[in-house]
Amino acid sequence: MGHREDLLEGAKRCLLAKGFVRTTARDIVKESGTNLASIGYHYGSKDALLAEAYIALVSGASDDWEQASFATPPGSLERFEEVWGGVVATMKEPDSVWRLSIEIIAMGDQMPAVRDYLAKAQSEGGRGFIAMLMGVEESTVSDDEVATLGKFLTTLMTGLIAQYSFAPETAPSAQELTEGLRRVIKAAGAAS
Repeated sequence: MGHREDLLEGAKRCLLAKGFVRTTARDIVKESGTNLASIGYHYGSKDALLAEAYIALVSGASDDWEQASFATPPGSLERFEEVWGGVVATMKEPDSVWRLSIEIIAMGDQMPAVRDYLAKAQSEGGRGFIAMLMGVEESTVSDDEVATLGKFLTTLMTGLIAQYSFAPETAPSAQELTEGLRRVIKAAGAAS
């Protein structure tokens, strides 16, 4: 591995151990076996490196359930429950990367480079959710779908992250989320 990859791996370990705010450039250098100048050369700043490391961690966590072969029909409530079951499973892990999202939310104004970088990546997360739920390739998901359904799903994700961060014992299961959605659909049908 070169310095760029070593820095990224070191930054990922630092994020999991210390979070965004407490991780210093020196921590990353020590963890990666590189030097301070490498951060600026390869990433521009410590914050940009940490943002990229966070995206890599989230991608790794979501790869497990994104790559799953689903047993349920695309677009169904059963698929919704199956997808969210995978999400919930990653949140229950002791070293879940999702807790870092709460730090970004709380400290976003103090970390504008991280916040801005991740805001751009968030829409792609919505695109990935839609693809899993609908059983399609991400490249076929329209920008309009991302702007509506994608935002809905990422908002649900953010709320779930918050609940698992603060009170994991009472946070909703995939079954409870699905039942809630079922009731919303039923109420919407009765209203129209």
